[in-house]
Amino acid sequence: MSDEVIVVTGFPGSFLGRRVFLKLVEEKPRAQLRCIVPTRFMNDAKRDLAALPMRDRRRVQVLEGDAASMDLGLSGKEYLALAKEVTVIHHCASVTHPNTSRAAAEATNIRSAREALELASAADHLERLVHWSTSFVSGARRGYVLEMDLDGSHGFNNAVEETRFLAEEIIQAGARDFPTTILRPSIIVGDSVTGEVQRMEGPYLLVLLMLSAPQDLRIPMPSRGDIPLNLVPIDYVVRAGLAIADNPRSIGRTFHIVDPDPLTARRVFELIAEASDRPVPRGFVPTNVAATLMRAPGLGKYAQVPRTFLSQLATEVVWDDRNARDLLASAELQCPPFEDYVKTMVDYVKAQQDKRRAARGDIALTIEEDDLPT
Repeated sequence: MSDEVIVVTGFPGSFLGRRVFLKLVEEKPRAQLRCIVPTRFMNDAKRDLAALPMRDRRRVQVLEGDAASMDLGLSGKEYLALAKEVTVIHHCASVTHPNTSRAAAEATNIRSAREALELASAADHLERLVHWSTSFVSGARRGYVLEMDLDGSHGFNNAVEETRFLAEEIIQAGARDFPTTILRPSIIVGDSVTGEVQRMEGPYLLVLLMLSAPQDLRIPMPSRGDIPLNLVPIDYVVRAGLAIADNPRSIGRTFHIVDPDPLTARRVFELIAEASDRPVPRGFVPTNVAATLMRAPGLGKYAQVPRTFLSQLATEVVWDDRNARDLLASAELQCPPFEDYVKTMVDYVKAQQDKRRAARGDIALTIEEDDLPT
């Protein structure tokens, strides 16, 4: 559509928000894009825009604001102009790190959802509100989770899960009045082709652990490892999410963007070990005593790894994705298997570590404090 005006939150601070924005620029050459960018990310936004062809730069307007502030942190004039022209909202802004404080999680995740809904209610020509959620709104629930399920009765592992659950409740309530699509990716990893990732967390901690260990050390699994570990590369998440959001049949529905055939955590660990030229794991230690791994030479900084990721290795949950598979079949989109991109993932981490080593003149490859989530 030549008159399509798309608002994106979460660019460029969020890995997902940045990739959604760049894919929209690529796939919708006639659309106008409006990005709500906090002051602290303005330089990053300008750098990303400068890398675009001039014809695309002209279609993008960066609005200095805050997705979690009243009226998105915009002036009254800016907000009214935005509400008058917006046709699609891609709400990607959220905090995702599991160690985030409750206050910070509430401030961003809940308030930004309310503001996205407020903009939808003020919009004159809204065609779709797309809320990028997470499959972890299922919290501590185990077993089979349907795409229509939103049940907080089992509790949550951290404040981020709970606040993203509450944010989705807010959006679902608005779905009665506005055309809404909710997308729930599982554990997002880097690009399956380039390896690009914004932050070393989740399964990347396993990669860093392997690369930091002595060459001949056979590391035990930090859990039994028989639980599925559902990983999805960012490029697939964005392609699949935008394909679903563009489908008229997705209005008023929720979709799990997951690997329909996930590997067990043990198999993921084995493949990472092989790609890292390390011995495959032998045995396991219970999740609650995984800190014993720290006794091995060279692994001291692993003690800073959040226990939330270790708990994911012990939570048996299957996210049903029949709605997503139904819509994505016509788009011929399938999640690439982990085996196809694990080497790319490990090589990217190696390259990043080598750059830091070269900059410092170090010899040893170790887990650095700034590799860990903050």
